[in-house]
Amino acid sequence: MTAPAHTRSSAELIRAEEPVLAHNYHPLPVVVASAEGAWVEDVEGRRYLDMLAGYSALNFGHRHPALIEAAHRQLDRLTLTSRAFHNDRLAEFAERLAELTGHDMVLPMNTGAEAVESGIKLARKWAYDVKGVPADRATIVVAADNFHGRTTTIVGFSTDETARTGFGPFAPGFRIVPYNDLAAMEAAIDDTTAAVLIEPIQGEAGVIIPDDGYLAGVRELTRRKGCLFVADEIQSGLGRTGRTLAVEHEGVVPDLVLLGKALGGGIVPVSAVVGSREVLGVLRPGEHGSTFGGNPLAAAVGTAVVELLETGEFQARAAELGVILRDGLTELVGRGVVGFRARGLWAGVDIDPAIGTGREISERLMREGVLAKDTHGSTIRLAPPLTVTAEELRSAIGSLEKVLTQGA
Repeated sequence: MTAPAHTRSSAELIRAEEPVLAHNYHPLPVVVASAEGAWVEDVEGRRYLDMLAGYSALNFGHRHPALIEAAHRQLDRLTLTSRAFHNDRLAEFAERLAELTGHDMVLPMNTGAEAVESGIKLARKWAYDVKGVPADRATIVVAADNFHGRTTTIVGFSTDETARTGFGPFAPGFRIVPYNDLAAMEAAIDDTTAAVLIEPIQGEAGVIIPDDGYLAGVRELTRRKGCLFVADEIQSGLGRTGRTLAVEHEGVVPDLVLLGKALGGGIVPVSAVVGSREVLGVLRPGEHGSTFGGNPLAAAVGTAVVELLETGEFQARAAELGVILRDGLTELVGRGVVGFRARGLWAGVDIDPAIGTGREISERLMREGVLAKDTHGSTIRLAPPLTVTAEELRSAIGSLEKVLTQGA
């Protein structure tokens, strides 16, 4: 009989995964058993400062008391009805999320990829019903180096060969242009274009922040050309960059915003498409759905997340602590860091390849009690919970300095 997890070491648990788990991830060799706030603890009792926060799913830290309380309270009442019936939590969730984001309507789903797929379907339906694009001719303009998820439709318009290879044939209807290039985007838009779909900041690509004016330019261009602007804020949204949404840094209001990750408070998967009534209003019963989308437990947790953001406290923390993060990384430029990009509590840090790959640097940080994750080549991402303290943040930067200047 297999020994209970709590009696097995990290090494034993990692070895136990090998024959039974599909190898779709390459995790760091740390086995997390418990967590609180910005800290996690492995099965041996070693503590680590979490500087990844579940790729922004844990914006409010691990087990935030208000979110845990909301989940417990709802678990004692009702967890799932499906959308075959109404439930008493969904209306408030939709109303408050719409108000928080400055939009009219909400389409609740579960995962980020579902939100993206929903956004694609909505854009196409709008193009046929409202814009008058001939049937099955709608196109969507996307950016190179994007990351919107892992479904076959989404990887079909990725430029990451690891994500694409072996999964075709892919759905047509997408045009890929360079990110941060308005001229290329304009050239790709024609009468068949339903929407432009971009990340306001490209997370998986290494926290790539576009030039000032790019997002405003996308908004102006899509209005002028008569197509939709769909912003994927699944990683960048809900406080991460110092604003509720990253597009707010340029005062931009897209037609549709895709949300996920942090919307579930690190407890349950919750995603949503929020947008104008003109676009979300094209859906009719039976045309789109989700068994778990908008379930009572998700709505209760999502409402508690919105309550935290309504105060503005977490957006302010991300902005204020982001200055400490940026200043700390600036001090490391030329001392193992060759460049970085940061906005709020989110940074992509390019490490001198002579010092190590992103994976190697992440493993060294792990040995120092800091958890981060590599992306491409020698780039690592830093995205601590918005509950991190200034002292904890400075400690993490100090650990990065140590692994860069002392080597392995």
